Amino acid sequence: MADDFRRFDPHSTTPVRRLAEQALSRTAGAPLVPGNQVRLLKDAGENYPAWLAAIAGAQRTIFFENYIIANDAAGQRFVAALAARARAGVQVRVIYDWIGGLGLGSHKVLGELIEAGGEVRVFNAPSFSNASPFGWLQRDHRKMIAVDGHVGFVSGLCVSSRWEGDATRNVVPWRDTGIAITGPAVADMERAFAQVWAATGTPLPDSAFTPVADMAHTGDVTLRVLANQPHYANLYRLDQLIAAMATRTLWLTDAYYVGMAPYVQSLRAAARDGVDVRLLVPGVSNLLAVSTLSRAGYRTLLESGIRVFEWNGPMLHAKTAVADGRWARVGSTNLNIASWIGNYELDVAIEDADFAAQMEAAYEADLCNATEIVLSARNRVRPAVLRTRRERAGTAARGRFRGSASRAAAGALRIGNTVSAAMTNHRVLGPAEAGIMALVAVVMLVLVVIGLVWPLAVVAPLSLL
Repeated sequence: MADDFRRFDPHSTTPVRRLAEQALSRTAGAPLVPGNQVRLLKDAGENYPAWLAAIAGAQRTIFFENYIIANDAAGQRFVAALAARARAGVQVRVIYDWIGGLGLGSHKVLGELIEAGGEVRVFNAPSFSNASPFGWLQRDHRKMIAVDGHVGFVSGLCVSSRWEGDATRNVVPWRDTGIAITGPAVADMERAFAQVWAATGTPLPDSAFTPVADMAHTGDVTLRVLANQPHYANLYRLDQLIAAMATRTLWLTDAYYVGMAPYVQSLRAAARDGVDVRLLVPGVSNLLAVSTLSRAGYRTLLESGIRVFEWNGPMLHAKTAVADGRWARVGSTNLNIASWIGNYELDVAIEDADFAAQMEAAYEADLCNATEIVLSARNRVRPAVLRTRRERAGTAARGRFRGSASRAAAGALRIGNTVSAAMTNHRVLGPAEAGIMALVAVVMLVLVVIGLVWPLAVVAPLSLL
């Protein structure tokens, strides 16, 4: 199966190919759709203009779904474009996430669209009618647009000026990836939008969708539209399957990587089998807690031969994968439990050698602005050694005079690592990062003690939720 995946031919009818196709279709919960054209779009500089051009040309319908629509220059520009088409008689429907828009003025900025006749729904706003006490944790993390059943966009980009940066203030744009699709697969994107629309209220009528028969083939790209829903974990299983099927390369980019044990084991097994597995993650993240958890998992990956890189720019927000120069994925799903199991997510898996080659070229270009994380032999984990009371006392006495020197040495080591990273694009995984999980354990222990001593401190917040 793996060898056939590497030599993927969409027209092949070999038993192994049919078996691979069956495994991928069942795992992903999405059929392979032929006859499409796909264009790779980098950052807001290429995505936003393409989105706005498609919106400006809309004649019948616009389905617009995004986790964040901020009340800033970018958000106002998009809302104005949507409102203009709504006033022209186009059916404009927009979904944004309540948590995603919290504090960003989404409801306020979308007021113009509502006044123009557009329909706006917010996903999973707080409500006492929610059957599950933790149901509010489910989020609509998708980022998609479908226009007239003709063109669709799937990406990791939200609608916010953070993705554009600010040249006047030397603020660099966030790094992100999206795609533009034409062809029959746009029908699957419309149906994906309808899933979340139905989750927020009255479902869409059948007349709202473009008939598949009206969607002409525009190219020779075959792909799957992966509309992941909470608790289904289709993409989680697919990511594991791809890791098992890869025979040569598996290159991953992720904004908020927190690998679950089964997936990490899949990556480690692939690396031990000779697959070139690479993971590119942010060096500086807008979510410090996630970044800390991500770094806590570096050692496990590095020890199995997986190469880990940190982006040197302000924020890397892309969620992509490319395997064996034949298969690629672009979308909104991060490699963590929230995306895999808890959220509505939308990705596209593309089985096309030419597109995969573009993805590989983009990945290699990104690595030119990244620092590789490597292990140092001196920082290997060592077993604890029990010492005599006299030895422990001697160590404590010496420690009183060595504290300042130790701190100075640690500072020098950090400076040395920084200079080395700048010169070689390699950074040694330090002992502080290796001990992050111990710190997490201490925090959890403190929470347990608080729960035992002051139960109300725990019960009251849970009861409120």
